[in-house]
Amino acid sequence: MIKHSVVLSAKEQAYWFIVNQGRVFLSAEGTLPFGSQSHLPIASQGTQICWIGEYQQHPCYLMVFDDQATDETQWHSARVFLTHGEALFQLAARATQVALFLQTHRFCGQCGSAMHLVNWELASLCHKCGHRCYPRIAPCVLVAIVNDGKILLARSSRHKAGFFSVLAGFVESAETLEQAAIREVKEEVGVDITDLQYVGSQPWPFPHSLMTGFLAQYAGGEIVCQPHEIEEAYWCELDKLPQTPGIETLSGQLIALAQQRYGRK
Repeated sequence: MIKHSVVLSAKEQAYWFIVNQGRVFLSAEGTLPFGSQSHLPIASQGTQICWIGEYQQHPCYLMVFDDQATDETQWHSARVFLTHGEALFQLAARATQVALFLQTHRFCGQCGSAMHLVNWELASLCHKCGHRCYPRIAPCVLVAIVNDGKILLARSSRHKAGFFSVLAGFVESAETLEQAAIREVKEEVGVDITDLQYVGSQPWPFPHSLMTGFLAQYAGGEIVCQPHEIEEAYWCELDKLPQTPGIETLSGQLIALAQQRYGRK
């Protein structure tokens, strides 16, 4: 059993994020298991347990479930928590990301020895060579580009027909968020942007991203879609949007903010 920062009591009442292959266990009623560890609906020999935070004044624990999941209907993507409030979604994001970290850092990448989760911070340490690892976070930029009452929307090859969103891309090594935003827009649709304004961020555990959102103004260039990445892109009237991400997502919030600030009155 692995614990982070706390000593787990057999009778402690807690919320449990039980994770198996990136999915979270929910009851038949669609709720998180709550109670002591001994009363959990499922258990596994050798299961790893880690404290991940608090919710409604109760501790929250991650349990990595290594056994084969039996009832597939009770295992859900962390996406289902988007409609349960920001606090619960962030805990679900943390649980699935830490679970992936524990599963992929059982052995030291430097000498091959077993790794151990330290109890003073969320990190794995190799007692043999001293190599220490932290959960991986991949920063990603989202950019909502506006121009004269319109917003540039795109559909990637991963999205279904008719579903559009703002542009997105991962930050590269030795690159600032702003540099990544400018580069990704140019690479994906061929246009230039200016007046970049930071809006906010959101954890995105699919599998371990941190989304950072920007508004930007169009500066020039014609739309040329990046092959194999962007299927289609166009300037859309802010009051006549196609299907776009929900307001629970940072992408949806960027689009809503663009409508509020730049939509035609």
